[in-house]
Amino acid sequence: MARKIIIASGKGGVGKSTLTTGLCFALEGMGRRVLAVDSDIGLRSLDILMDAGKQSIFDWGDVLLGSCEPEKAVVKADGVSLLKAPLKHDKAFTPESTRDMIAKYDGQFDYILIDAPAGISDGFLLAASMADEGIIVATPDRVCVRSAEAAADRLLELGITNLRMVINRFNRKAVEQSFLLNIDSVIDSTRVRLIGVVPDNMQLMFCLIRGMKIPPKNMAYKAFERIARRIEGERVPLEV
Repeated sequence: MARKIIIASGKGGVGKSTLTTGLCFALEGMGRRVLAVDSDIGLRSLDILMDAGKQSIFDWGDVLLGSCEPEKAVVKADGVSLLKAPLKHDKAFTPESTRDMIAKYDGQFDYILIDAPAGISDGFLLAASMADEGIIVATPDRVCVRSAEAAADRLLELGITNLRMVINRFNRKAVEQSFLLNIDSVIDSTRVRLIGVVPDNMQLMFCLIRGMKIPPKNMAYKAFERIARRIEGERVPLEV
């Protein structure tokens, strides 16, 4: 049975999709079978970040509605499997039906990572219905930390109690100059245990928006690998 992990934050623009992409490739590099699920209906982006935008005309909405077989909606991106989000919402998309849909893939993968949409309303609830665990993403600023706290509280209300946090786009110099919050302040505000810190990295963003593979020596990608190893249960020292 796959471990199903929602990647959430509550606020847009904090790097949920980037983290989802990086963790998928890091876990796949460790020999794990990984399925990425884009749950941002109408605003999907994982197919662009994974350079798999033109490989399939189907999405998970087609699977849920019975328009195609489950395997027909899956596209490959450098060893990682991907389910695109539907382009528009349908009244048939309920937490119960979405949970049943994702269960069709349970035995085929070791990990299913669900990229949640911004906010904590209907789309967030659909994404959460697919998951058993959660990773909260926060950048170290007060606005984002407040949103991350709200997302964590909502997931706890929904019964997803195994939560960890990734601090994304961490800039040591900005923290030292008190422009951004330090790691302890982010943890204290969200009350979620830390699983990793990803440094601010322009090369990473350039590669992803161009659909290019992330260089293995990239510092952000190394952070993704450390987080993946911690997800696997390894004890890995924290680096910032």
